[in-house]
Amino acid sequence: MDVIITVTATVVDQLQKPTLAFLIGGMLLASLGSKLEVSEPVYKFVVMLLLLKVGLGAGISVREATLTALIVPAICAAIVGILIALIGGSTLAKWRGVSQTDGFATAGLFGAVSASTLAAAMAILDDERVAYEGFIGALYPFMDIAALVTAIVLAKLAMARRTASTQHNGTMALGGTPRGTVEDGLLKGILIDTVRSPAISALLIGLTIGIFAEPDSVYDSFYEPLFRGLLSILMLIMGMEAWARLSELRKVAHAYIAYGLAAPLVHGLLGFGAGLMAHELTGFSAGGVILLAVMAASSSDISGPPTMRAALPEANPSAYVGSSTGLGTPVAILSIPLWMALADMLIGL
Repeated sequence: MDVIITVTATVVDQLQKPTLAFLIGGMLLASLGSKLEVSEPVYKFVVMLLLLKVGLGAGISVREATLTALIVPAICAAIVGILIALIGGSTLAKWRGVSQTDGFATAGLFGAVSASTLAAAMAILDDERVAYEGFIGALYPFMDIAALVTAIVLAKLAMARRTASTQHNGTMALGGTPRGTVEDGLLKGILIDTVRSPAISALLIGLTIGIFAEPDSVYDSFYEPLFRGLLSILMLIMGMEAWARLSELRKVAHAYIAYGLAAPLVHGLLGFGAGLMAHELTGFSAGGVILLAVMAASSSDISGPPTMRAALPEANPSAYVGSSTGLGTPVAILSIPLWMALADMLIGL
């Protein structure tokens, strides 16, 4: 009973903090039919600045980190991304009324990382003075790319097998798609598309500059002071967007609603477990464990959708975007206090 009371108190307390309050405020505005709008160029500019800030901060910290301290959490992040895609493939993609392509596309988005959710979690930990490794932002691409590649490859292979089942001759491997093309061209194309996506590009260039240059002065004088203000705007936008996306779920199977509500919590537990493993092996901080859980619980809202549109045009955006942005993102952000409470009980903040 004391544990439940502690977790509930933590959740209620965090809901009053600016980051989560702006998200809920955006959902409230949208539910009331507000005409408030933020133009797409402004939204993209805010996202770019936030990702550059996260990348620069991670790069600056990577310069000072040991290889062991970095590589173990990175491997854990990649494994979690792959596991989330595999779990989605064995659950949602096999659900009655859900096409395999849509199921894998949704699982890929849930396995990929939401930069805004990660930024929100960092802001919350900073407000609570919870320490975490500065290179956390460098773990983003490991989980993001691993999940997207795994989900897209599994979807492509599933489509190829369906095509193969309709073929009555065995002259073509994998249903008319040469095996070499699948193995050599598919992975390369997915990796290139993912790395070139706006979110990953901004994060990686910030990471690179942070590692190989000395951007500390511009980071401290420009990016750091603007971070929380820009994040509040982004949370407001995401709240309105999430409410709008909820209507799209009416067009698809109810399985997506169940998945969108449950997946962030299940995936977050996977990330939390991986973080605990890294904690035991390398002394990974409690804050780092929390952020790894948040990354796993989040679903991509920036880099993932365009990657899925390009790689899986057959998939229904109402299914994978509606469930991830409409349900997954709010649940992931609102679950941040849960991971904080668990970390406090098991590790100590």
